[in-house]
Amino acid sequence: MNQRRTLLIAVLAATVAAPAAAQTEIKFGHVGEPGSLFAASAEEFAKRANAKLGTKAKVMVYGSSQLGGDKELLQKLKLGTVDMALPSTVMSSEADLFGVFEMPYLVKDRAHMQRIEKEVFWSKLAPEAEKKGLKVVAVWENGYRHITNSKRPINTPEDLKGIKLRVPEGKWRVKMFQAYGANPSPMKFSEVFTALQTGVMDGQENPFTQIYSAKFQEVQKFLSLTGHVYTPAYVTVGGKKWESLPADVRQVLEDVAKETQKFVYEKAAKDDEELLGKIKAAGVAVNTPNKDAFVAASKPVYEEFAGEVKGSKEVIDRAIALGK
Repeated sequence: MNQRRTLLIAVLAATVAAPAAAQTEIKFGHVGEPGSLFAASAEEFAKRANAKLGTKAKVMVYGSSQLGGDKELLQKLKLGTVDMALPSTVMSSEADLFGVFEMPYLVKDRAHMQRIEKEVFWSKLAPEAEKKGLKVVAVWENGYRHITNSKRPINTPEDLKGIKLRVPEGKWRVKMFQAYGANPSPMKFSEVFTALQTGVMDGQENPFTQIYSAKFQEVQKFLSLTGHVYTPAYVTVGGKKWESLPADVRQVLEDVAKETQKFVYEKAAKDDEELLGKIKAAGVAVNTPNKDAFVAASKPVYEEFAGEVKGSKEVIDRAIALGK
């Protein structure tokens, strides 16, 4: 009897001493700096998702390229060492059809983008990502891109001649700025400030939120409001790792990611108004370029894209029609 009692006490003691099962950590990596739209979007998503997930899992956000640059993050999604990421331009280097969002002056406004998402994105583009082992669960925003540089105001494409311009890691942005006459070079976002500060690069192009949060206004003299491309950002997961998560966790993450879009768009619109004023206040000279000249110079990029990427003409034509 004593022996049985001793055994029972030992079992109970072991049960009490056993640590609780470790909570599943969902690692969400992005390249945005503190104060950027990426940071605000990811943190809002994590707050909302964690409230619903309870003890099932916890989203942890790693910004400022802590888990790698855009290309590294996509690779880590495929390997399963990062769970979620927020790629933008770089997606066109994974799936060619994503280059549709590299076409200049395609997206008129956020309402137009929502129509494109509903009518084109989920049926045409999302499946292309899945073929590469990546699954997009929601569409957020990087924003309207403008050019900064340390040489001169950019009023027409001719003003870009000889400008060493950092661009993201996507070939169609390179082709676009080559067509405009610039000297574009792809570079990780985390390296851009130093490149501008040291003169390795003369300029770069980004939405206000990325320009201001990365402090580019401290190392650039001119901001030209070209608005040449609207870049969505994609809440993306690795296909294999995603399927390994419990179905109820996946459902919460996907639902909350889609719900967070409204917050993202409202925050982006507010930032557009506030940050331009802050960039001007930092001493950057701002000009409004001749957009018609840029639109005219963009025609060869559309033609090359349509000729090179299968199915792209149909997608572009539909996207343009949705803007009318």
